[in-house]
Amino acid sequence: MGIGCAAEFKGLLGQALGSGREVLISLEGAADLDVMAVQLLWAAGRKAQSVGVGYSIVDAPPELVLAALSETGLQQFILPVNVL
Repeated sequence: MGIGCAAEFKGLLGQALGSGREVLISLEGAADLDVMAVQLLWAAGRKAQSVGVGYSIVDAPPELVLAALSETGLQQFILPVNVL
């Protein structure tokens, strides 16, 4: 997921959060996550918490993606979490 689809991804996250239902995110099939994608995932978790909607990253991305994120110090923002 890169900058080219960031606006679409942001819209989808906004729609999901606006539904009032729990949002579950799977990163299992991610081939690449850029900084923008990590920021959107982190922001979605914060937004979910502020509006009282359940939000979970249910699995981590593949090891290669996780290793790249780890090198930049971003892995803590996308590890499996459960907010609310």
